[in-house]
Amino acid sequence: MERAGTGLRKIVVDALSKAPAEEAAVLAWPLVCGTAVADKTKAIALSEGVLRVEVPDAGWRKQLHGFLPHYLEALNRITNGNVERIEFVLVGQGKNVEKKDPKRASDFNPRQKK
Repeated sequence: MERAGTGLRKIVVDALSKAPAEEAAVLAWPLVCGTAVADKTKAIALSEGVLRVEVPDAGWRKQLHGFLPHYLEALNRITNGNVERIEFVLVGQGKNVEKKDPKRASDFNPRQKK
């Protein structure tokens, strides 16, 4: 069964690598985060290197923040390095991709020096 799973994953990753960058990151989100998280979240859009992901509440946002390095690394492995940052926004706040919400969780950006 492991070989079938590995083969299927390779097919999906290959298909995602051929998709436009903006679509690939959104489509890859459920693969990267897993079904339990994918059931509660939704990747909205990739814009200027920032993948915005809707979460149901502040508790989910806080919990997922700890997984940001893993998610970012996995997304970039699958999407050829197009995601610079992941931003978790509460449901309803992610409608306007360009809007900057001061209540959002801290962003993770390993390239940015603090």
